[in-house]
Amino acid sequence: MSAIEIFLSYASQDESLMKELEKHLSTLERQGIIRAWHNQKITVGAERAEQIDHHLESAQIILLLISSDFLASKKRYEIELKRAMERHESKEALVIPVILRPVDWKGASFSKLEALPRDGRAITQWANQDEAFESVVRGIRRAIEFPDSEIDPIVQSIRQRISRDIQKRCGTMRVLDMEQRITIDSIYTTVNILEKLTGNQRRSIEQLLEGCNFEDFDRFSLGRVQQKRIPGLEAVQKHNKLLILGKPGAGKTTFLKWLALQCQAGQLYKNHIPIFVPLKEFAEASGQPSLIEFIAKQFAECGIENPEIVKKISLAGRSLILLDGLDEVRAEDQNHILNTIQQTSRQFDGNQFVMTCRIAAKEYTFESFTEVEVADFDTEQIADFAFKWFQHKDPTKATEFSKALEAHPGLQELATNPLLLTLLCLVYGEQAGFPANRAELYKEGLDVLLKKWDGKRNITRDVVYKQLSLNRKEDLLSQIAFNAFTRSEYFFKQRFVEEEIQDYIRNLPNANLDPETLQLDREAVLKSIEAQHGLLVERARGIYSFSHLTFQEYFTARKIEKSEGDFKEIVCHVTEKRWREVFLLTVGMLRNADKFFLAMKREIDGILAKDEKLQQFLTFVEQKSYSTKASYKPAAIRAFYLTLDRDHTRALDYALGLYLYGALYLDIEFALALALDHALDHALYREVDLDRELDRDRELDIELDLDLELYRALYLYRALDGNHTRALDRDRELARALDRDRELARALDPKLNQKLQQLKSQLPSIENREHFKQWWKTNGQNWTEQLRTVMIQHRNIGHNWQFTTTQKQLLNQYYEANRLLVACLNSDCYVSRKVREEIEATLLLPYNRSGISTQPKPKTQPQNVGNAIDYLKNAIRWTDR
Repeated sequence: MSAIEIFLSYASQDESLMKELEKHLSTLERQGIIRAWHNQKITVGAERAEQIDHHLESAQIILLLISSDFLASKKRYEIELKRAMERHESKEALVIPVILRPVDWKGASFSKLEALPRDGRAITQWANQDEAFESVVRGIRRAIEFPDSEIDPIVQSIRQRISRDIQKRCGTMRVLDMEQRITIDSIYTTVNILEKLTGNQRRSIEQLLEGCNFEDFDRFSLGRVQQKRIPGLEAVQKHNKLLILGKPGAGKTTFLKWLALQCQAGQLYKNHIPIFVPLKEFAEASGQPSLIEFIAKQFAECGIENPEIVKKISLAGRSLILLDGLDEVRAEDQNHILNTIQQTSRQFDGNQFVMTCRIAAKEYTFESFTEVEVADFDTEQIADFAFKWFQHKDPTKATEFSKALEAHPGLQELATNPLLLTLLCLVYGEQAGFPANRAELYKEGLDVLLKKWDGKRNITRDVVYKQLSLNRKEDLLSQIAFNAFTRSEYFFKQRFVEEEIQDYIRNLPNANLDPETLQLDREAVLKSIEAQHGLLVERARGIYSFSHLTFQEYFTARKIEKSEGDFKEIVCHVTEKRWREVFLLTVGMLRNADKFFLAMKREIDGILAKDEKLQQFLTFVEQKSYSTKASYKPAAIRAFYLTLDRDHTRALDYALGLYLYGALYLDIEFALALALDHALDHALYREVDLDRELDRDRELDIELDLDLELYRALYLYRALDGNHTRALDRDRELARALDRDRELARALDPKLNQKLQQLKSQLPSIENREHFKQWWKTNGQNWTEQLRTVMIQHRNIGHNWQFTTTQKQLLNQYYEANRLLVACLNSDCYVSRKVREEIEATLLLPYNRSGISTQPKPKTQPQNVGNAIDYLKNAIRWTDR
């Protein structure tokens, strides 16, 4: 075979790089395989342009040495490049772009051609440029030895023969407790990739906590990944050797199987052969075969008997080799597997390699592989997965599932992991909802990560510390979680975790107390928990956290549940928003939560105990509740008046009374009506036909209804007084509110009815809005004080308590704490009837009358108004909107 003529087209500024490439091509020249030519080989006296044109026309391979100077050169781009592409398209020559220096060449006429080095990374960007030139030469050799006309028919034949095997290996999946397998295509959700490993970033704990507000706790701001995500497919096409790292259940295997299916279907690398290799299976194959031999055996099962065919297509660079689960390889097999992968990827450099491994299990660095990380699912990916999961079984559940997740932030956080999202879909599909006791669901999720996920796939991992059983691992994680949580730490240094591990394992039976041994053991246990279960993850170098805040909260609650004591050190956090989920989980775990509830109640009652004015306010609320003739429990009526008369500068959320009032044995329609009033308070300037909503199926006791309407009138005054431009639309509302007040007062208090009529008669006509506006500026304040005086005289409400900022803050804490107490009481917990009734009877009473053992008997016994738990759930649904 005569030598192949190669034409090198380059810009003069890149002469030195061209010369380096020429040196690396010299081996092929000495072997008689090629004959390289460039413009510096023009003979003396020859016509320069004529010589260039001649060799451009006679060359069988044309190398375009791409750089910014090449693309900017009119002669190179418009003459040599143009003619080269014409010859390439007519199959007279093969054009190969060689990227010398970084430049944006996407969209150029040659951009659809396969460039060298293989992944398109410019030669000057390589740490070792000799390796880059070597990659280029290997690519040229492949193009010569395996021309497309020869290799394409072989590739297409193999693709056809392995099609059924690829579908069998990669087409379906079955995880956890699925009753039957499902197809990958029907459930696959686009995977996103982080190009920089989160554990490699050099960030401090303060930087990781940036944007997290502990006063207004946002669990989703913790550990939020700042870097840009790219589609997984883009990462594969960008790098010819890719190591995809991820936490357990991140979707690594599913992604690899999807790549195999896309390749086989011709949607990706249609001229390549997809080869899916489970590395555990390869490692345990008898005789320790090479990777090429193992693939040849796979092909033989498809009727391709010639083992040399695998080597040929691999040398031609026509394989998409997918290596799954490096972390699943046993310790005794690791050296063999690592060496084989390194050797094969070097020998058959022209192929596309994609390998997966758990992020914490990676201990070996493959120099030629680019490492990336699978990103957690975002909200769109979760919704897409749920839609695909339920679309054939019950499409309506797809929407319901997403809404249910939004209502449970802890579950929504777990759903960012595809494996745990699958578990949530299974549970939701079976039960048509999530279980009331979230602790049980979290435990099931932990069981998946701690044992089921590996167990279902028959994977046995090394027991780093043989005496650390599953239960002891949970105890250890509970200790770490609790100690970090009580210190308000979500991110903690590696040393802290290792010290916690050491303190735990040194007390195990037969523990080796040698300091050096303990040091090694604690490091090994941390890596074991991180790699095998993914419950602790490295967020930055030397800084760890739990994979999900939900798991830290669960393990913290588990530690509390296992402990003995009066819970004083726990309930002191009742006013801290970040402890809310821990309290709810704890009461759900305790076999009997009486002691915990009593401790909570004592702590809450003490919030306002030292403030005399706030105690007077609670006394007023109590007295008002006893003077009201209504068919509801006194605690419910106290909650109602606590809201109405506490403070008109809205120091507290108007939802205080609505939530507690709706939760404590109230009629659901009443709770709904109050929720609508709450909406008015929060959106006074919106266009709302409020009367139509308030009148719908509303059955209120007349006294409570009257007081509520009087306050509506007072709030409408504030709307008129606060923003004249938009509030003028409230004038009709004010008039109608007064009319309704009079209607309610007519039978209850004729004098009140008369005074309200007098107040209404003072208001100017609402038809002339400009006149009304001017009148209100002059007389609004005085008119409102008259209304307040009437309210105090006839209903004993509307007092201006003039609370200080500190008192408002205390009231707000009192509100949040009571709200949490009610939520805990109505969760799926066990609390004795006696304690439950005593807590409800003494709720919102002054400190000297709120003690459970000394509380007075209510003056008014409640009527039978149904189940408190059911009412709470409905009240929460409305008041939280």
